[in-house]
Amino acid sequence: MKKTAGIIFRTLILILIGIGIGILLSNGDMVGQRLGLSARPDKISRVLSLVTNKYVDSVNTDSIEGVTVNDLLQNLDPHSVYLPAQQARSINERLEGGFTGIGLEYQLLRDTLVITQVNTNGPAAKAGVKVGDRVITVDGKLFSGTGLDIAHISKTFRGEKDTQISLGISRDGAHTIKNFQIKRDRVALSSLDAAYNVGGAGYVKISKFASTTDTDFRDALRKLKADGMQKLVLDLRGNGGGYLNTATSLADEFLPKGKLIVYTKGSHEPRTDYFATDSGSYEKGDLTVIIDEYSASASEILAGALQDLDRATIVGRRSFGKGLVQQQFPFGDGTAINLTVARYYTPSGRSIQKSYANGLASYRNELLNRMHKGEFMNAGSNLNDSAFLGAATYHTTKGRKVLSRGGIMPDIFVPADTTQNTNLVDQLAQNQLFTAYIIDRLQPVLSRYPTADNFIEQYNLSDDGLKNFMGYASQTIKQVNPLELQQSKESIKTLVKANAARFKWGNNAYYRVLNANDTTFKKALASN
Repeated sequence: MKKTAGIIFRTLILILIGIGIGILLSNGDMVGQRLGLSARPDKISRVLSLVTNKYVDSVNTDSIEGVTVNDLLQNLDPHSVYLPAQQARSINERLEGGFTGIGLEYQLLRDTLVITQVNTNGPAAKAGVKVGDRVITVDGKLFSGTGLDIAHISKTFRGEKDTQISLGISRDGAHTIKNFQIKRDRVALSSLDAAYNVGGAGYVKISKFASTTDTDFRDALRKLKADGMQKLVLDLRGNGGGYLNTATSLADEFLPKGKLIVYTKGSHEPRTDYFATDSGSYEKGDLTVIIDEYSASASEILAGALQDLDRATIVGRRSFGKGLVQQQFPFGDGTAINLTVARYYTPSGRSIQKSYANGLASYRNELLNRMHKGEFMNAGSNLNDSAFLGAATYHTTKGRKVLSRGGIMPDIFVPADTTQNTNLVDQLAQNQLFTAYIIDRLQPVLSRYPTADNFIEQYNLSDDGLKNFMGYASQTIKQVNPLELQQSKESIKTLVKANAARFKWGNNAYYRVLNANDTTFKKALASN
């Protein structure tokens, strides 16, 4: 009886919320604030109020509201979702190119916050905080050893602009504590992960399409050109997307005026065309774009445009296959929904959205199924995938065949490096053991190298060093598969070196180490 009542109650809430959202959207209300559930005394609010005040047991109505709205949206498509307040705020901060705080990255090590990166020109950097510092007190109260977690740390360090925070820091293993007074401020975050020259080629790594990406790219390109760049490699591996306008702005950097970049349309959205202007900063010159199975959405817009227009060589593996455009509608309480409002189409007219007709679970497992079928290892098996069976054929500007549905197929296929995909490597990364080892054991080694160039050229982890690292890791990972260790031996050595380089010299040094042994990067350098 109790179970039946619960089902009826959940269904009632779902129907009412569905009706409410349907009415609001059918009225053409696209102003986020007016979508708030608390903004009108309708049936939804009344039901939730009754549950709060009359239901037999204590119920978190915020949780019920989120679950039921998300159930409704997920029945539409996999990318229409309900966002709790914290998640909505985190996504927006990530894409807006900054936040209000003090500008630190950290790792929790034995219940102590250890600083692993300090944002250049951020409040903490200006106050003199350094990588490797350990935060012992905050505002005069003990902080270390108090059962720290991410939520508590975020709440402590974030705050209103111009408010003060005092960090009591232990440095270089000293027992003394030095206090640093820091005023919270806007911390700018570059949306580029790395930008450097190697062998006459510029390398730019972009993991998201944020509001500042085009500006950040122009700044980086200017420096790369001044440093003698002859060709450009744009790395979009792992880039899950971001703003549509940012993707079109970045595509504009590579295309001459008048070229169609992408167009969007939906049942309630008329066709909108996005064309290149005459403001491109790299309209000529060799260009290679690297993608993988995690390159999605805005990444695919950029890669698809450059492929269709024969402007770049696409290297890597088939992309994710997300051809839907979402718009965020915020509620008054900080929550929001991301609602799919249109599909996008590449210049040749293809939609690369993979099917979600078999349900949400099948859609979410699609990449795993690709791996099991061997698609990450063989280009031919991609073309035999059901995603492409019966798919329409389109043509690039020069007449090359390209396929719709199922993502962007690269021009040059590079199989996945299985040595980096073992469970052991995943465990080491998830437990943050690479950085922990550097903090605990490698800082004296790093001090011997004055520059990143010296370190990258001269340092390599020996077999004995690997043994020491795995001995350290075994304190956390109790069972290590010897076969996986042998298989991933060289990858683990590279990851220790790369993380050490990042700890002292930042992201450019990190990617320089990784790319030196990266087959895909080497293929990209050799293309064109």
